[in-house]
Amino acid sequence: MESILIHPKSKEQLAAVKAFAKALNMNFETKVAKSPYNPDFVKKILKGREDVKRGKGVKIPVSDLWK
Repeated sequence: MESILIHPKSKEQLAAVKAFAKALNMNFETKVAKSPYNPDFVKKILKGREDVKRGKGVKIPVSDLWK
């Protein structure tokens, strides 16, 4: 038998698909999508964004990048 892979875009869509499968007595399994990014890298990026919001950091004009 064929399998179908569905990518719901919201919790409501996921709930509807699960309810549909249950109503038809279909077996299904769910997986939580894993981020392709290293968690340590993500933490560094988020920390950097917070630092910029707090006024920490230096802004360099694009024209000065290659000087």
